[in-house]
Amino acid sequence: MKHHTKHHYRNIILVCIGIGAAILLSRNGAFRAALLHLGTFGYIGAFLTGMLFVTTFTAPIGTLMLIILAQRYSAVEIGLIAGAGAVLSDALIFRFVRDDLSDEIKSLYKHFGGSHLRHIFHSKYFHWTLPVIGALIIASPLPDELGVSLLGISKMKPFQFVFTSFCMNSLGIFLIVSTSALFTS
Repeated sequence: MKHHTKHHYRNIILVCIGIGAAILLSRNGAFRAALLHLGTFGYIGAFLTGMLFVTTFTAPIGTLMLIILAQRYSAVEIGLIAGAGAVLSDALIFRFVRDDLSDEIKSLYKHFGGSHLRHIFHSKYFHWTLPVIGALIIASPLPDELGVSLLGISKMKPFQFVFTSFCMNSLGIFLIVSTSALFTS
């Protein structure tokens, strides 16, 4: 029984280790310079920038790279291509949340007395609000992990998630790039 409990929260532990590694890497000047150099690769750079745009620790660098790309390409091109890159990162997060992390969160929820919140989580208002809030977070400049988690917990089908993620990320990136063009002109 102890062996099972020891590895029961492995994904939460891996997320914490990943956050720590990202903090250490973000302090490395060579690592940051390499990320900024991705913006010089045209459409491939836009795709890779979209992948970076969605996560907590790379979102500021991704935003800066999008603004740099906006000097060379149209907001529509960047929105669509970087949006496709963002979908790839979001899909990895979605798969992780939907398949593994949500089970661990449910276990923690039950362990810490989840019966008090059960009524709220099973209400009809909460059920439709979860995906809407998740989609709005994905469209915002905020990192996507929380929005993707809300969509994953809401039991959204993978093809619905990909469509929602692409539309919301592309819209959000388009708005950021368009807004930055107003200030750099």
